[in-house]
Amino acid sequence: MIPSELLDTTTVPGTETEMSLHRRGEVFSIRVGGVELMNNFIYGIDCGLADHGCAALADRDKARVLIGGLGMGFTLARALSHLGPASRVIVAELVPAVVHWNETILGDLADHPLRDKRVTVVEDDVGKVMRSQPGSFDAILLDVDNGPEGLTRRSNDTLYSRTGLTRTRGALRPGGLLAVWSLSGDRSFGERLRRASFSVQEHRIKKRGGRGRQTIFVARPST
Repeated sequence: MIPSELLDTTTVPGTETEMSLHRRGEVFSIRVGGVELMNNFIYGIDCGLADHGCAALADRDKARVLIGGLGMGFTLARALSHLGPASRVIVAELVPAVVHWNETILGDLADHPLRDKRVTVVEDDVGKVMRSQPGSFDAILLDVDNGPEGLTRRSNDTLYSRTGLTRTRGALRPGGLLAVWSLSGDRSFGERLRRASFSVQEHRIKKRGGRGRQTIFVARPST
């Protein structure tokens, strides 16, 4: 068996939780507190988030998209493939080391989407970015933690709470949508979205190279 190599470590801001980057052969993984958060082999869910979140924006010349969570860059790369040259994507990533890893060690995996001129990276909490730019986005894609289940920061629970979802709704332009990646597809989250005045669709997506399915919630403000 090929041994796992530790490439780098950091600490999740606002916590004492360690985040680490590992490599085993051609497989890179990011772990939080020793638990694997993601790897580049089972990445199909990232493409699903961007597909469901951005496919409807292809005809909008100047779409504005907010992505919460950079990960390994797959969601960003796929989102860019759906968007025109005048569109803009803001990526909110709380952990500076994750941005650095995507600029260096992980960059080739998704063909360096951070080099795209349409992309701006904000090293901050995605909730703060939304609150600072009300009515600004045609789509908001959230791939933070393990979705509504949360893993790295308790404050992410606020992001997925009814109050947080109401704030997210306020950051959307008319006709905009919210897409959320969820590890388990918890039904209670769908209900929270509806109570926050969203109409909701759930898309179950099979993991590449792995068992089970994960969920993309696509929510649009109810009229």
